[in-house]
Amino acid sequence: MADASLAETIGPAVVLMGAAVVAVPLFRKLGLGSVLGYFAAGVLVGPSVLKLFTDAQSILHFSELGVVMFLFIIGLELRPQKLWAMRGQIFGLGLVQVFAATAAISAAAMLLFGLSGPVAFIAGAGFVLSSTAVIMSVLQDRGEIASPEGQKSVAILLFEDLMIVPLLAIVAFMSPLAGGQGGVMDLLIAVGALALLLVVSRWGLNPFFGLLAKTRTREVGTAGALLVVLGAALLMDAAGLSMAMGAFLAGVMLSSSSYRHQIESDIEPFRGLLMGLFFLAVGMSLDLSVVAAEWRLLLGLLAAFTVAKGVVVYGVARLFGAGNHQALHRTSMFLQGGEFAFVLYTAATTGGIIDARENALFSTVIILSMAMTPLLMIAADRLLRAEASMEGVEAARDLKGRVLMIGFGRFGQIASQMLLSRGVSLSVIDSNPDRIRDAGRYGFKVFFGDGTRLDILGHSGAGQADAIMVCVDDRKAASQIAEMVRHAFPQAKLLVRAWDRGHAVELIRAGVDYEIRETVESAYRMGEAGLRELGHAEIDIEDAVEDIRRRDAERLAEQVQGDDMSGMDRLHVEPVPEPLTRPQRPG
Repeated sequence: MADASLAETIGPAVVLMGAAVVAVPLFRKLGLGSVLGYFAAGVLVGPSVLKLFTDAQSILHFSELGVVMFLFIIGLELRPQKLWAMRGQIFGLGLVQVFAATAAISAAAMLLFGLSGPVAFIAGAGFVLSSTAVIMSVLQDRGEIASPEGQKSVAILLFEDLMIVPLLAIVAFMSPLAGGQGGVMDLLIAVGALALLLVVSRWGLNPFFGLLAKTRTREVGTAGALLVVLGAALLMDAAGLSMAMGAFLAGVMLSSSSYRHQIESDIEPFRGLLMGLFFLAVGMSLDLSVVAAEWRLLLGLLAAFTVAKGVVVYGVARLFGAGNHQALHRTSMFLQGGEFAFVLYTAATTGGIIDARENALFSTVIILSMAMTPLLMIAADRLLRAEASMEGVEAARDLKGRVLMIGFGRFGQIASQMLLSRGVSLSVIDSNPDRIRDAGRYGFKVFFGDGTRLDILGHSGAGQADAIMVCVDDRKAASQIAEMVRHAFPQAKLLVRAWDRGHAVELIRAGVDYEIRETVESAYRMGEAGLRELGHAEIDIEDAVEDIRRRDAERLAEQVQGDDMSGMDRLHVEPVPEPLTRPQRPG
């Protein structure tokens, strides 16, 4: 009996992991993203197709812990000062988008589908609450969470999460069964729970983790991190708030803690697994029988809600200063409802505002919109890439700087400071419109131009420049530009950023006047600091630096004349002990 019970427990887990392991890599290889892969796997194993799982809602509720942990980790990256600095975006951008989108979708539901006012409002409010899980996963995959545009998306999502509180209170007032009772009390309980969480997080968590650290037991620390996340989520849930919001605030309060990185590493494995399970559960929740029976109405609702919300998101983005490219990018991300809509629709059904059929219809629209979002973003990316928006970007033409700098990434930005500090006239070109716009925010004038094209170099002033600095983060492009400049503009000194040692040798052979490996100087400084921290005398450190620089220059010169293995005797190489023997320690 025990073995059978264990098999019944492990079997579903094996099925879920197997479906994810097959579907996710396949969808990523097809360029459709991991989120859509999880959705498809969930539909396949769920009650609508293979019927391997029949209780998708239980799995969905459990897997929402993945979203909770995700928001906790995001909170760890946002210090309270940074969150306070975002207050204008949260309560400005977020508020305008939520209110305007709710009005637009509710109006579309009433005018196009004849829904009553209360039902249309519930349907619209649910669709406005975008999927935190989908959007944050996409931002993380693209590395955009810390970008200015990513921070605006985070601000909007935070406000939407906060809106679940007043929305549930409104449902209580609207409910014919509750008679409008409990709304104010629920709001007071929510505010009290929020205050309690902030107090405990601010003054209780650091001592708590300090106490756990003294045990020097890794699993106790992991248990403590999980306790904090789940406890904050449970407190918010009991007060009628979003569990994810509670975890997020706990993360923000811990963002300045010295234990932050350890907590993050403890939570990360659980977060990844549960996020995948959440997307699987959403796919399982899709009832294909409802889709088959009501497909015309579902498609109409999906199209109307998506268009109404898209128009509002784009308009609000432009109203708050976003360019066309950024507004379209944000719109493609927010064209869906989210996981909190299920909570709202369930509360409205319990309160008698919408019936079971309407709940099923609206929930199916939410799931379809979540599954559609990765496809919409792929399409938007391709269209926007094809457009290559030049808004706010000026093409290079008739530039006259004494020095022409090609590429204004992190390397070029630092290199430019030395020249600008001495009043050297500098012309800068870059082929990335977003980078050019970002540079403009800090007062730099960067022109659009592809340095691998001879005509662009001519328009950029290469024919009159005394020096040309190639700072692009592309080995092939740097070599191509160097060869072109060497032949077409021989009057200019040519300085090139090298990708690595092999690239440096290639550039020297091509006849550049100066090359530098992008990491070599910082590596020298790191080694120098290491000796200093170990207590070595300054004169010994200077001797070591001079010795290493001399050896490196000699080895590089031999490699230019020979091959990669030339000059190996110039390296300091510590003998490696044979396997299974201990290294000898000095003294």
